[in-house]
Amino acid sequence: MNYLHRRHILSATFAVAMGAFATTAFSADPIKLANIAELSGGGAVVGMHWKNAVEMAVAEINAKGGILGRKIEVTNYDTQTNPGNARAQVQKAMDNEPYVIFGPVYSGSVMVTQALAKQYEIAEFVGGEAAAITQQGNPYIFRTSFGQQASMPKIAAYMQAAGYKKVVVLWCNDDFGKGGRDTFMAEAKKRGIEIVGDLSSENAQVDFAADVVKAKGANPDALFIYLHEEENARLLREIRKQGLKMPLIGETTLLNQKVIELAGDAANGIAGHVGLSADAPIPAVERFRKDYEAKYKNVPDHNAIKAYTGVYAMKFATEKMGKVDRKGLADAMHGLKITTKDEPNILMDVKWDKNGDVDRISFLAEVQNGQQKITKVLPELGM
Repeated sequence: MNYLHRRHILSATFAVAMGAFATTAFSADPIKLANIAELSGGGAVVGMHWKNAVEMAVAEINAKGGILGRKIEVTNYDTQTNPGNARAQVQKAMDNEPYVIFGPVYSGSVMVTQALAKQYEIAEFVGGEAAAITQQGNPYIFRTSFGQQASMPKIAAYMQAAGYKKVVVLWCNDDFGKGGRDTFMAEAKKRGIEIVGDLSSENAQVDFAADVVKAKGANPDALFIYLHEEENARLLREIRKQGLKMPLIGETTLLNQKVIELAGDAANGIAGHVGLSADAPIPAVERFRKDYEAKYKNVPDHNAIKAYTGVYAMKFATEKMGKVDRKGLADAMHGLKITTKDEPNILMDVKWDKNGDVDRISFLAEVQNGQQKITKVLPELGM
């Protein structure tokens, strides 16, 4: 065999080997993920946690070979915390032919964007908790956290057990707030809890003095607070300023890490139900929190956990299908159960039902000395 012939064979062998390596590492075409999030405007704090966690999960997955040998590529789109702009951003994202949509987080934006997801037959993993989101008959919508129809029975039962007979409800006047208010009131009525005050506020509201005066005048046993994070902090400071002493009860957004930071000492003593928490006494969650803090230099909130586990759910479902099939992903998600044994980064065993609603354990919590403390683990609903 002459030199030139040997060189040709070696070159061909090298090319085949390099081609095999490239296929093993990453196929030529990346899997595109469109992240539609509140990166500016009133929901920027929420959206940034969501974005960070999406990118963190993607980086981890890519470092281990991607999904079915293909790299994930994320493009971020800013809703500016505006439903109309959220819809425009989804429309823009579709021009890039993504495999899946992540976000938005705010319920009002999800209510607008999910029609496009259905039109394009693309799975949309959302952070919104309004009960109505999964009541539209959309087979392409999937929550990453409890809907209000799952969380409000738990918080109403908690308040009943605590002996609260008269309650004032303070809520934000948007899809998120209306859904929570309506669902909570129905659950409270079932348990004999009287609503003695029904007070709405607006997104980005600054002054809560009049609301607190009205709440105090109703002489309730407790306040149920259901606003967005920054408004929660402002309300808590006003409540403490006016000297109200009754228990302050809420859901995940009230006990959010950002609320605790913004409200300071005014957050001490608040209590309620949290669907997800970086303070959960679960080793996988503790590991996630440690990694997130090391990467982003702040404590992850529940929105970060929503996004992180959502990406791993998408990965698990895709690998279970054995192919990247945009329409097939939605079919694979319905009725899907993922255990931490099957996918450790799902953090807690979880299941999605036929409507895209999620079921897993959740928690009761209190804020003590500026820290969220888990007081009880609540079981799955068993849907």
